[in-house]
Formats: sequence, C-alpha cells, structure tokens
Amino acid sequence: MTEPGAARPLLDVRDLRVHFFTGAGIVRAVDGVDFAVQPQETLGLVGESGSGKTVTSLTLLRLSPRPARVVGGRIDFEGEDILTKSEKAMTGVRGKRMAMVFQNPAYSLNPIYSIGDQLGEIVRWHEKVGRREGDARVTELLRLVGITDPGARLRQFPHELSGGMKQRVCIARALLCNPALVLADEPTTNLDVTIQAQILDLLLELKDRFRTSMVLVTHDMGVVARMADRITVMYAGRICETADARTIFRSPQHPYTRALLESMPRVDHSYARDDARRLPVIAGRPPNLIEPPTGCRFHPRCPEAGEECRRIMPEPKAIGPGHTVSCLKRGSSGVAA
Repeated sequence: MTEPGAARPLLDVRDLRVHFFTGAGIVRAVDGVDFAVQPQETLGLVGESGSGKTVTSLTLLRLSPRPARVVGGRIDFEGEDILTKSEKAMTGVRGKRMAMVFQNPAYSLNPIYSIGDQLGEIVRWHEKVGRREGDARVTELLRLVGITDPGARLRQFPHELSGGMKQRVCIARALLCNPALVLADEPTTNLDVTIQAQILDLLLELKDRFRTSMVLVTHDMGVVARMADRITVMYAGRICETADARTIFRSPQHPYTRALLESMPRVDHSYARDDARRLPVIAGRPPNLIEPPTGCRFHPRCPEAGEECRRIMPEPKAIGPGHTVSCLKRGSSGVAA
C-alpha cells in the first residue's frame, strides 16, 4: 500500500481478492493482497507454487482464468482502477500501457501465425500504423532482444525457433509499445541455465533502456536477488512480508521468508547425503485453499507457531521504512478466526 506522504505509485494494489468458484468449493487463491510498484522499479513477487503469484499477475491485466472472480479490492494503475474499466477500455491498456511475458513461451505464441504477423498486429492495433511501419518496429525490437537476422525471423513460425529464441520474441512482444509496466511470470521457466542467465541480463538491460517498471513473478530467490529492487513474499494467497531486496536477504522477519532463503543451495556448502549439513526443506505442504487453516495460514508448517497463531489471522505491520510483515511473533495485530 502507499505510505502517507509518498509519491503516487505507478501500480497500487489494495485488498485484492480473487476466488475460484468450483464444484468442490471456493478456492481463495488471492485473499487480501496489498502491494505497490513505483515508476522504474522492479518488484519481485515470490513464493512456492500455488501461493497465488500467477493469479495475481493475470488479474492485473484482467486475464484471470475462469472460474476465477475478483470479489474485492482495487488495482490502481496510472491513477485509475483497472477493475472498473470496461473490456473495451482494457484493450487500450493491455499491450500498450501494461504488458506481460508469460510463463511458457511455447504456449503463449500462436503456432499458426508467423512471428511477424503476431507481433505486427499488436503494433498496428495500438499505434495505428501501416504494415511496413509495423514490421520495421517489430524488426527493431527483435534486434534489440538479440535475435540474429530479425528480418528473416518475421516469416518464421514459433516451432522453428528454440526455447530461448521464443522467450526473446515474447520479451520483444511485451515491449513493442513501450509500456509503463511489464509483468514477467517465471520468464526463465523451461530454459537451461546458460539461457536463463542471458534472459535475465536481457530483461535488466531492456528495463533500463525503456525506463519501464516490472513485476517479476518467480519462486526462485536467486532470481529476485539479481533482479528486484523490492520483494513481496506470498504464501497461500496472502502477503507475508514486503521490503527492499537488501533487507529481505539480510534481515528477513517472517518465518516463511527465512525458510525460503534457507532452502536456497549455496555454492560454498556441500550437500552430500552423508553430510550433516544437508539442504533444508520447508516441512509439510501448502494448504488446501478451499479450507485454509484458521489463523495464520503458515502456522501448520511454522516452527515458531504458538496457540495465538492458530486462532488469529495476522495483519501487515510496518516494522521499518518500507518493511511490513504479517506475523504475530513480530508484533502484528490480527483478526480472530
């Protein structure tokens, strides 16, 4: 949320709630989420699979899949609530002011259209230019993302490109209209380690070049350490902790944040089977969000949980400049379950 006296953020999400209405019950995938993104800032949105990160990012573009429904909250982007816009008005936001690099480039590119047709249509729609000018813009972006012989690539189809090449095309697609905010959902998934590093370097370079903001969705704390200015940690549809990246890595306060960091492999440690210093894991598994635990949602897996953690849902509390944590052990107030 926006702090008193602070400059207005580019994106301000307040009490966002997205539930899936299924035959088995209501899945509270996103259940009261608050965060903000400043101009030219990268926010890392991290947590285990199923924590609500991808649903949150898709909802920012009003693309959350059925049977999801936004049941509460606001998404203020450039001073306007995205959730109150008509679908027609949203076509002027998606791709032009807010764009997304989807998790799997093989699925987000249409296999029956050439690269030039897919990307050119975006430019022609938003910028109202002809085919020649649109193709020139696409060619320029493909060159900027490191694709060789970009003119020839316009005539190729997605199946003719490698995984890393497809992801570069997806990054070019997101930047075609110079958006104010780019959402990158696990942008290095399914890529080998060498290509992952190249894609991350490319995102950093292009973010600075285009002076855009970014929300980076990932479960990899190593990626956010390299990319993010601030980090928001999600668990079971709620926010655990938010702070600048240095604070999160040097002084994490929520038990879940610490558990994520401790489960990261370190190059200076040995993790052989007979080594007493084996890689720690987070005990248990994420909860069923149809029937989430009462109180703090992390308490069944938390080594510090007390009786009050089972009864009271902690609310975010500021414990330092720009640093909030939702934990009763760190002084948060809460709501009785």
